[in-house]
Amino acid sequence: MIISKRLLKFKEINHFFFNRKGGVSSGIYKSLNCGIGSNDKKKNVLKNLQIVSKKIGCSEKKLVILNQTHSNKFHFIRKNHQFNKKRIKADALITDLKNVAISILTADCAPILFYDIKKRIIGAVHAGWKGAYKKILFRIVQHLLKKGSKLNNLYFTIGPSIAQKNYEVGVEFKKKFLRQDLKNKKYFKNIKNKFFFSLNDYIKGQLKDMGIKNIEIIKKDTYNHKNNFFSSRRSKKNNHDYGRNISVIMIK
Repeated sequence: MIISKRLLKFKEINHFFFNRKGGVSSGIYKSLNCGIGSNDKKKNVLKNLQIVSKKIGCSEKKLVILNQTHSNKFHFIRKNHQFNKKRIKADALITDLKNVAISILTADCAPILFYDIKKRIIGAVHAGWKGAYKKILFRIVQHLLKKGSKLNNLYFTIGPSIAQKNYEVGVEFKKKFLRQDLKNKKYFKNIKNKFFFSLNDYIKGQLKDMGIKNIEIIKKDTYNHKNNFFSSRRSKKNNHDYGRNISVIMIK
């Protein structure tokens, strides 16, 4: 479990980037697997979500989890939100409600938590390369600005994700990003005719280009087994299913 040093100073919110420790799942899902979509026993996943709810300080039904689709869609949770309905299809949640914990699940993609310190709005974003490429963060920031947010009041923390040295990609992947913007070349390294992509730097670059200054990157590599995170890439090497890490933020 990791805490952002930047977000920690705001006492009116709680947040955590959970790793795989502290739950009840076993085997390849050991132990805090929060992935409803995994092949883990559902009762274990639900118990793990109860543990997360208790840690963050909200009721179980007010821990909101998305049905993530690697899109650029986000959802604003308002007072009339029905917590017992099916999971929302989107890749980010935003709210200004108290005691509602919004969360996203990752297993190498970047979890991003943010806070508007004046408007008292929080957000949780799932940004793999697809969502980041589709500019999910740009859409969210533009929405916040229309609602009256100021760039200087937005604090973003990019949580643990796969490190560049373990994120090998193909030549077509690189070409796709260069077609978007030639400046994206700086997010790739060429080592022995292999290409490696820095997802968190790409995300940080997008935020900086929008004029956001308060940006933190938690440099914990989810692929590295010693860091105790679930990793899709690491698990797929052994043809295994994998658990999901949860990242949560809540206004007290």
